[in-house]
Amino acid sequence: MDLNNKVALITGASSGIGKAIAQELDSVGMKLVLTARSQDKLEQLAASLKNAKVLAGAITDAQMPYSLLEFALESYGRLDVVINNAGVMTIGAIEEVDIDSIAQMARLNVEAVYRMAYTTLKHFKKVGSGFLINTSSIAGLKTAPTYGAYNGTKHAVEAFTDALRMELAGTGIKVASVAPGTVDTGLYDNWTQENKDYISSGGVLLPEDISRSVRFILEQPDHVLIPRMLVVPTNQPV
Repeated sequence: MDLNNKVALITGASSGIGKAIAQELDSVGMKLVLTARSQDKLEQLAASLKNAKVLAGAITDAQMPYSLLEFALESYGRLDVVINNAGVMTIGAIEEVDIDSIAQMARLNVEAVYRMAYTTLKHFKKVGSGFLINTSSIAGLKTAPTYGAYNGTKHAVEAFTDALRMELAGTGIKVASVAPGTVDTGLYDNWTQENKDYISSGGVLLPEDISRSVRFILEQPDHVLIPRMLVVPTNQPV
């Protein structure tokens, strides 16, 4: 795909991987719609880019995917790429885990991903083209003690992505996932030192490592699809 002047919608765009993806796609001439909860962070990011518009809000709001689609079409007249990136990571042993936090994680990591995907894919089917990339995780391919609920959300994303890929084969619409290992995004700032040591034991990636991978997936020729890209630190033992 020639990305110049194409329009991409990125969720979770105000920091971390989402912010890096926005910067990477901006560098190749894409027009962007950025969303996250922080209006201030989004506006600061958009001001540093060539052509980006922002719509702040909670992606778990059932109306938000429709609002974002309408906003993209009103702003640019088209939508070519959706990066379903917003997510959170909650872990813990059975005795200590907060069930409400786990349920909120499921709403963000799974339900919001489903809503955004189905809403925008219906539009892609109408126009006969489009590209959806879901941010998954190495945790969507493996499991670990105390990570069970998070593993479950990312396994769901992997299964959902691959089923959509097969359903949409031959339609001109591509679906893929990018599955990062440990990335230095601040996601682990509030973890215990023991958990931090475990997650970073093989080193860490930078958000820019993932954004380059997303660009690589998008830039493949029409007859090529990379349905999943697993990206991990060289020494990651998991």
